[in-house]
Amino acid sequence: MKKRIIILGCIILVLCTALLVALNYKNEKTDNKLTKLKVAEVAHTIFYAPAYVSISKGYFKEEGIDIDLTLTAGADKVTAAVLSGDVEIGFCGSEATIYVYQSGEKDYLVNFARLTKRDGAFLVSRKKYDNFTLNDLKGKTIIGGRKGGMPEMSFEWALKQNGIDPKKDVKIDTSIAFPAMEGAFIGGKQDFVTLFEPNALSVEKQGLGYVVAYVGDYSGEVPYTAYNAKKSFIEANPEVINGFTNAINKGLKYVSKTDPEIIAKDIYEFFPDLSLNDLTAIIKRYKDSDAWSSNTSISEEDFNHLQDIMISAGELEKKAPYNKLIYKK
Repeated sequence: MKKRIIILGCIILVLCTALLVALNYKNEKTDNKLTKLKVAEVAHTIFYAPAYVSISKGYFKEEGIDIDLTLTAGADKVTAAVLSGDVEIGFCGSEATIYVYQSGEKDYLVNFARLTKRDGAFLVSRKKYDNFTLNDLKGKTIIGGRKGGMPEMSFEWALKQNGIDPKKDVKIDTSIAFPAMEGAFIGGKQDFVTLFEPNALSVEKQGLGYVVAYVGDYSGEVPYTAYNAKKSFIEANPEVINGFTNAINKGLKYVSKTDPEIIAKDIYEFFPDLSLNDLTAIIKRYKDSDAWSSNTSISEEDFNHLQDIMISAGELEKKAPYNKLIYKK
């Protein structure tokens, strides 16, 4: 009897081992079927939370895609990486694709999925204001973004729409690189700085500044950051582009209906240096500010508004055609 039990146990062990091997082989085979895509992101910020959700929740893998995400600071560097073929997908401000098109590039970049619909910067003041308005900026010094970049152009548009001349009424420093803006403000004497998160909260927590406004409230809706690829790549791989878009749409829908505390846990692996409380507070700040798109589509109205901002900033003479720079399924 004891011998039979031992034999039966050995048989079960062999069967279980065989099953595990088969399952492992199946998983490896499934993983091998995933289309690997290298993606260059312009910055690593909680402003892009829906994209990180799409990765952490497995939405890309559901669409048969494996993402290799690389930080490529600066929209100009992102577009260069896509054009050179170092990456297949770029993620940056849509203004960069317009610059590429206007330069005469034949295999230009096409935007196919919007993630954010407003400026992602918060205006941080060195002193506290109880009832801040943009008029409080007159005569002040401000650290802005890079000249020709979407953050700076959007900020200047907001000023103009409120009767403030960016050249005469304020002094904006556009010489400081995006990653260095927080440190420059902390170590400098400027009155204000425009900062993305988590930098704005960092300054507040150090007691060195106060968030007084959200720039996106003043600049309107635009395809502020979107995914792009070379025209030739999109034409050759429409199913991949559609799958990528579907994954981002899932992420956008998820964050729209999910509490900040849960989203923070979902994307914590991307921001391990932050506490869950800080990450939750920042996600709530962007969620309350209506910063993220409800879906990935880019309307002609929003695309034209983006170009109006560029023309106003003196960075664009003629509008680029919507039907060439925006991909639709």
